[in-house]
Amino acid sequence: MNYLSEAQSLYHPLLKGAYELHVHSSPSAFPRKQTDWELVEEAKEAGMKGLVIKAHEGATYDRASLIRQQMPDMNVYGGLVCNLFTGGLSSHSVDMALRMGAKVIWMPTISAEQHAKYFAEYRQERFFNSETSLDDSSSNLTILNEKNKVKDEVKKILYLIASYDAILATGHLSPYEVDILVEEARAFGVKRILIQHADLGIAKIPMDLQEKLAGQGCYIEKCYLACGEDFNNITVPQMADSIQTLGSESCILVTDYGQPHNPPPVQGLSEFVTELINEGISEEMIREMITTNPESLLF
Repeated sequence: MNYLSEAQSLYHPLLKGAYELHVHSSPSAFPRKQTDWELVEEAKEAGMKGLVIKAHEGATYDRASLIRQQMPDMNVYGGLVCNLFTGGLSSHSVDMALRMGAKVIWMPTISAEQHAKYFAEYRQERFFNSETSLDDSSSNLTILNEKNKVKDEVKKILYLIASYDAILATGHLSPYEVDILVEEARAFGVKRILIQHADLGIAKIPMDLQEKLAGQGCYIEKCYLACGEDFNNITVPQMADSIQTLGSESCILVTDYGQPHNPPPVQGLSEFVTELINEGISEEMIREMITTNPESLLF
């Protein structure tokens, strides 16, 4: 047996040809399990086709471009998270990111008002030390103006996303914001919409809203991180039930891994697949959620 087939045997066979659309790696302001190169090498060893690298604190489209030059057989992409550290909700920042090849524009995550509310209620610390200027709770971001309408600058961002046929990802917005954002995005002609970690406590989307969003053509992230000890928001059996309710045609499996204490993302995705199959999710459904749907969203 050659080295590649030995490596692939460590992972579930369904990972061959699969994508992972929500992973974190270094360089990063946060401790990460792997570098970009280590992550992509492991994905390649597992027989995967591609990844989307996400960073709360910086752009990843440029890093992904360099990786594709060196590994053209891997579809590795990045984008821009509209956090304070990258320009906030700035159409200028988004325009340049899209010009530079960003596949995904994420709405605010750790700079989001919803994120701040969650950590104020449930956690002592946010991501950055409270003594650093990067954790400025007075500058929390929302997509809505004082009239609870989508801000004009956000409308410009949606127009740009639609113009480039890029992916809009909802980040850590509140369910209320997500509902309004999707309506506005569809009005601007945004066709590719990803509802992020819908079951994760930071910005958990109620099941009835998940069903509504799926009915509007959005893909719903089913995120392994929500099942783990970091959050314990949902069990794997409950996750399987939610997939059955929504239909695998509307779901994409992700890990949101990259934290040092969790398994490497590719290993985590393999474990997630195995656990869902044990809960009655068919191999055909798994393949749809890690290969067919991600390809449809990306290409």
